[in-house]
Amino acid sequence: MTQPLEHLSFDEPDEVREGDQWRLELLNLAGGAQVGRITVQPGWKWSEHVKPVAGTELCMAPHQQYQISGRMHVVMQDGSEIDSGPGEVTSLPPGHDGWVIGEEPVVAIDWQGASVWARPQQ
Repeated sequence: MTQPLEHLSFDEPDEVREGDQWRLELLNLAGGAQVGRITVQPGWKWSEHVKPVAGTELCMAPHQQYQISGRMHVVMQDGSEIDSGPGEVTSLPPGHDGWVIGEEPVVAIDWQGASVWARPQQ
């Protein structure tokens, strides 16, 4: 069975999750895949702004994402750290915290973990 031709836009997301200083827009693709656009504002930190929603100590969403704008600092549970910026692709396993560096919003397109990011634990 072949997949249908699809043409989706973040201007008309299938689902939106948002909170203080963050917004996630999700697009649903045929076959069950989801792609998300995550926007976080200056001053945002996962452990302060999303942790209360997720209910976990660290972000447990795996991310494979392309960063469009802004700068992000990520610290893994094992203490390893990276900074990422526009034009870069990151692959982050579960178990991390992250925050915006500077005064520009971070916008990233996530094709792996967006479906579970900022979703309350059930």
